[in-house]
Order: sequence, then structure tokens, then C-alpha cells
Amino acid sequence: MGLCLLRDSYNRKAKLALLPACLLVALAPVLSGCTNNHDAPDSEKKRIIYKDPGLSQYDPPIDISFVRDYSSGMEDLINDLPGETLENNKWSRLYEEVLGIRVRYDWVARGDLYRQKLGVAIASGNLPDIVKVNAQQLRLLTNAGLIRDMTETYETYATPLTKRILSEEGTGPFDSATIDGKLMAIPETVASIEGAQFIWIRTDWLDALGMQPPRTMDDLLAISKAFTEEDPDRNGIDDTYGLAVTQYLWDPVMGIMDFMAGYGAYAKIWVKDDNGKLVYGGIQPEVKPALKALQDMYKSGQLDPEFGLKDGVKMKEMIASGKVGMFYGEQWGSFVAQASREKFPKSQWQAFPIVSANGEQPKVPLRFNTYQYLAVSKDYPYPEAIVKMFNLHLEKNWGETAEYETYYSNPLPVWQLSPVTPYPVKKNLEAYRQLEEARRTGDLSKLKDEAKAIQKNIETYLAGGANKESGWGWERTYGANGAFAIMDEYEKNGQLLYESFVGAPTDTMIDKQAVLDELEYETFINIILGRSVDDFDRFVKEWKELGGDQITAEVNRWHAGKNKP
Repeated sequence: MGLCLLRDSYNRKAKLALLPACLLVALAPVLSGCTNNHDAPDSEKKRIIYKDPGLSQYDPPIDISFVRDYSSGMEDLINDLPGETLENNKWSRLYEEVLGIRVRYDWVARGDLYRQKLGVAIASGNLPDIVKVNAQQLRLLTNAGLIRDMTETYETYATPLTKRILSEEGTGPFDSATIDGKLMAIPETVASIEGAQFIWIRTDWLDALGMQPPRTMDDLLAISKAFTEEDPDRNGIDDTYGLAVTQYLWDPVMGIMDFMAGYGAYAKIWVKDDNGKLVYGGIQPEVKPALKALQDMYKSGQLDPEFGLKDGVKMKEMIASGKVGMFYGEQWGSFVAQASREKFPKSQWQAFPIVSANGEQPKVPLRFNTYQYLAVSKDYPYPEAIVKMFNLHLEKNWGETAEYETYYSNPLPVWQLSPVTPYPVKKNLEAYRQLEEARRTGDLSKLKDEAKAIQKNIETYLAGGANKESGWGWERTYGANGAFAIMDEYEKNGQLLYESFVGAPTDTMIDKQAVLDELEYETFINIILGRSVDDFDRFVKEWKELGGDQITAEVNRWHAGKNKP
């Protein structure tokens, strides 16, 4: 289950709390004659005239059509913004006023219905002007000749700010959107570094048992055992579990990916072997002892016996009811942990670095996170329009004319109203660094935009009072000992292990990846639930025979091509 899907499974209040932090990013000058209108009502603001061709206006205006997943979260957001609709809002008005682009939606739908309708549209070739697709859909549209080559368009119209921000993730996002040497879509870059995970632990339980945070996997297993068997909540009932895991083993919160990394196992990503070749981490021998450790935990009652039937919502309920004391998860795991504080206000959680079996600093696996691409119909006469929308979205949030409280958060996430939502990939980490510098110097005056808003949330918690809980999760994430303090150390220590294959899906991936993923999932979860660990060896053999070897060859051809002098 992907990150966005898991987040959608949580309540709306939590989702709003998980919004990324912003960093003000400088822009090489692309404009002149600008006036500061940040405090004026929309109707009174003087429109800024940009000289960069990537921000030039169509006259007369043009239409641009999309389709959209109108989730319940988006509906709630619009309901909380009086006068705003999907087609008439701050962003749609800005695109028309500045660029002369009128945003339209051919249709909207929710969840599975949206995905079904999009699949039909792609299969039939009945596309909107701009269609947001995944990597496999992008290749299908390219093979069918239904979308435009955007290579020259992007190079000509992307502003310096856009080029810089979209390249912060390296070449990966553009590699994944490049097919047969042509850029077939604009990647909506997602930060791989945000996939870094931590061990979230109930420290009040550690204190009750006289235990210290883990330094090795043996320490972690001992804590899990104690949380299960030694009544850490002191209620006299055998009703607690050591580690929270969901049925979706690769969830970004309460998954097992970074537990396995503690054994040097990097499932779900492609990594380099000792010879510099790319290999799939999920079939490497290090996976086997990691699965054995999870199996032992399950057998001894350290995992919820029904975890294989529970998604993120159900496991969050377990945390809220005070039944679980530890989980692996990304930085926003603080807002999941916070669920326990309503019923148990003295419960305390803290993020700790992941640990290894040998006690050395482990590598922290980062999946390649860019998964959505904006493709332009071959029949649309203004392919540069989507690049201009990217430019303006980045400019109004992180450029010289940024208006954060108008177009990003007020404090509702108004940025979501835009059909394109690019952002600087390290902005959360940079926001933490701003906050840490302010803590070091005592000077809060240099905090920018969302870093300033986060500081207000942290201060609300530290001040105590009736509203302190609204700032608890922010302090656990961005405080001096929060998750981002650990992420900062991960990066400085060279612990981040980025995925090595970031190209477009290979031909065999298109045909076989779903089958291989299902085989992997069934094998892993069945081993955890008690099947022989030797089933892993059978899985590796079948994975190779069912297309894995061919995919490995294709991935390495891509890798060799990338490394040609």
C-alpha cells in the first residue's frame, strides 16, 4: 500500500497534521517591477507581470482540461473554504489571471471509481488535455503514440527555479519519465528522503521497565519481548504487544521495511551488489534472517495475532487503546503515536534511529518515491501550458513572489486545490535546520514561512494549557530530539541508501511485476505467520523463473546505459 493510500486511511485531522513543512527557496531573478501585495485582499492586489517566457500570459486565455480523484479529503477541504470550488478557487483564479490558463475538469471521481475510469480513458485513448498517470500507464500511452514528447518544451519553458527544484532529487524523476530517449511527461517529484524511517517507542513504558533505547537489533527484540510480557502499562493484564505491524507489510508507518534493514535486508528496492551490478533487494539472502526474527516475534505473541487482517486504521486503534509500544515509521508517525494520548495523556513517544544486528550504523533504505507524471495529449496545441503551471505553483510558494499564507497554507492546505503540486524535496529537512539554528541562537526572526508556523505549534505544546496537544506531534517531529534531528544525522553520516534503479518500467516489468509482487507478499506474510523460513528459497527460485531474471537483465542494461562515458 502506497504512502498516499495509507495516509488517506487515517482521519482528516491527522492528515492535515501530516502536511509537509516548507522552506523558502531563493530564485534567480526572473521578474521585474514586482510589488509586495502579500497583505492585500485578492481583489485589491496588483497583478505581477513576469518577464520569463515560462510565466508569460496567453491572450486570449486558453482552456486546459484534467481529470481528478475527488477524495473525501479534498471535499472536506473545499467545504472548509467558503466560496471555493474545485474549478473556481485561489489557484484556478491565479492561473487564469497570471497565465491566461483556465483550468477545467472533464470528470471527477473517487478512489477505485477514479482509477477504473482513468484506466478506461487510457485504454480508449479518450484523454483530457493533461493526464496524471503512473509509470506503467506512461509507457502504455507512449507506446500507443497518444502523448507528446516534452523534451524541448520543458527545456524551453521551465524557469530556473523549476529546473533547480525538480532536479533536487537527482536525475531519477526525469529518468523515469524518459522513454526511448524522450521526455514523455513532467514528473511530479516526490522526496525519496521522506521515506526515511525511525523506531517510534513509548518511552514511558521504557521508563516503567527500567530499559534504555535500543542500540542493536538484540536490544530492540528485548524491548519488544518486555513490552509484551512484563506489563509495561502496569494494569495487571496481559494485553500488550511489542511491535505494531499492518497487513500491508511495506506501509510507511507500521511496516517492516526498516526492521529488515536492521539485518542488512533491503526489500522493495534495487541496490548495487559488490560488483556494481543492480540486484533486487527482496531476493537477497539477508532477507531470510529478518523474516525468521519476525516469525519468532509472532510466535511469542509480540505481534498482534490478527495483524494480517488489520490495515493502518485498525492498528492505529490498537495504539490509541494503549496496546502497542513500538513501531517503525516515517517522520509523520508522531501523529499516529499521538492517538494514545487521548485515553492515556501521560503516554510519551519518541523517535529513535533504526538499529542493526551488528551494532554498526545501518543503511536506511529509501524507495524511489516519484510515482506520478503529467502527460500531454498529442492533440493538445499548448504543451507548454503544463510547464507554466508548474512554474507558477513553485514561484508562488517558494519563489521571490511567494505568498505562503495565501497559496500554500492558511493554515488549511490550500496548495491541494491546484492540479499540479511540485515542491522542493528537502524542504522538511531544511525547515528543521532553520528551527534548530533558531534554537541554537535564540533568534526566531529568521524563520521563514512554514518553519515559523511549526515553531508556533511547538511553542503551543511547550507552553502547556488546554491547546497543548495540537503541538505535541509537531514537537516530536521537529523538536530538538525529534524525528528530523535523526534524519539530519542519517544524512550527515551517509546512512541514506537511495534506490539504484529509477528508470521507466521495463517491458517485463509491465507484464510481470504485479505477479512478482504478489508472490513476494504472500511468501513473506506466510513465513511470518508460521510457514517454514525455507519457503524463502523457493520464492527466490520462482521469482527468477517468472520474470525476475529478465527484469534484472533489463535493469542492468539501463544501468549500463546510464554509466556510459
